[in-house]
Amino acid sequence: MTRKDLMAGNWKMNASHLEAIQMIQKLGYRLDPDDYERVDVVVCPPFTALRSVQTVIEADHLPIRLGAQNCHWEESGAFTGEISPLMLAKLAVSYVIVGHSERRMLFGEDDAVVGRKLRAVLGAGMTPILAVGETLDQREAGSTEDVIGGQLTAALTGLDATTVGGLVIAYEPVWAIGTGRTADADTAADAIGYLRSMVADGFGAEAAAGVRILYGGSVNPGNVTGLMAKRDIDGGLVGGASLDPDQFAAVVRYWV
Repeated sequence: MTRKDLMAGNWKMNASHLEAIQMIQKLGYRLDPDDYERVDVVVCPPFTALRSVQTVIEADHLPIRLGAQNCHWEESGAFTGEISPLMLAKLAVSYVIVGHSERRMLFGEDDAVVGRKLRAVLGAGMTPILAVGETLDQREAGSTEDVIGGQLTAALTGLDATTVGGLVIAYEPVWAIGTGRTADADTAADAIGYLRSMVADGFGAEAAAGVRILYGGSVNPGNVTGLMAKRDIDGGLVGGASLDPDQFAAVVRYWV
């Protein structure tokens, strides 16, 4: 099975709705049909910019998918400040990041919460981008596989093979997020290969062949080519570089 590459830009808490309009327009100018044939391009603006970005994508007929950075697990209710998956689906959101290390570490989201969110995203007809990753202390202790394997198992337990084969998983070593440090291509490929082997063991070869596994952690135009040369790496979850349309376009067009 041939897996189409996916590059997702996580804008985090950056860009007003007006800035987001400019960013998505500039990105649209810099990409051409051949790029979209080869790579699925996703942008994940902050909630306040989702509608503005959606409007530009639709008006300009851009083949860019809209993603969200987070959601609650309930469809509605007394959850002040939260956004439900159904609200996102009504904005034509296709992807939702769940389990990002910043959500886990700064906002106390444990594996149980991540699992509930993942199922809620699926229930609303969207695709989760499940983020897993270890801290520097965990890596130095030799616990990388235990940590990311545990996060993956907790999130996917109870799902069927077809569902798992359609997911997106992002390996994001915590020590490489926003630090300028990047796991070298071999290190990233080893971790991603391990995750794919876990999917194969738990859900079968077809699911393992279908699931797309991205690398995240200071991905930029200078390192993306080496990362993408690895067979098991299917794209990137891109942070800082995605805020600059020129840089993000260069990441999308990593083979040029």
